[in-house]
Amino acid sequence: MSQPRQPWSLPAIVGSIGRPVNNALQRLGFASRFFVMLLFCSGQSFRRLHLTLREIYFSGFQSLLIIMVSGLFIGMVLGMQGYETLQRYGSAEALGVLVALSLVRELGPVVAALLFASRAGSSITAEIGLMKATEQLTAMDMMAVNPIARVVAPRFWGGVLSMPLLAAIFSSTGVFGGYLIGVVFIGVDEGAFWSQMQASVDFRFDVWSGIVKSFVFGIAVSLIAVFEGYDAVPTAEGVSGSIKSTVVKSALAILALDFVLTSFMFREA
Repeated sequence: MSQPRQPWSLPAIVGSIGRPVNNALQRLGFASRFFVMLLFCSGQSFRRLHLTLREIYFSGFQSLLIIMVSGLFIGMVLGMQGYETLQRYGSAEALGVLVALSLVRELGPVVAALLFASRAGSSITAEIGLMKATEQLTAMDMMAVNPIARVVAPRFWGGVLSMPLLAAIFSSTGVFGGYLIGVVFIGVDEGAFWSQMQASVDFRFDVWSGIVKSFVFGIAVSLIAVFEGYDAVPTAEGVSGSIKSTVVKSALAILALDFVLTSFMFREA
């Protein structure tokens, strides 16, 4: 009789390492094929434009409240903290530059994407996961209706198109919050606040970088949300796990992509 394999033997160690790696590679390959199929079926979803517009309303318009309130308070905090710091060096008039660059370059796209992933991304995963759990996707497939074109693609493009708009609204509201604190309540000169902001914020290197970041974040978050819902285990626990996975993976993807994009943009600048 063969001896039982010891848990610390070389084959056991290799197997314990290889199985997770193999599963991760298989899931990555399935996600890649899913993304290609999603792009291939996007034309059908755009021909039914009302589906995409409905998802833009769901993902974008219904997220406006949390985006605007968060942007306002973050801008107000930046105004207070920035004024205290700049006043030490006699540069309080540059408060508008500090607030605008912080929001347009980094905080606007990143925080808006994190809020979008928490609010809209988790909802998209829950919807698709519940449709899979209740066999609605299977029923569509049996009726010769492509579930990717009918359900997944509109939600994906709704999130991709909504994300840059939400980031722009977040940054604009944050600048207004910095204006309220700096000019209205503290008393920074209004002309210096706006004029230095206009002179220092460059569209190509500042505003455009924020637009590119928000667009990339929208693709990443929307793809993670629809894939996790489509690949969810069709049980209550499986859908719950997919929602948690969407929020965690989206947050990690946003932060990692922000580092990569920022490094490339600063190198080009």
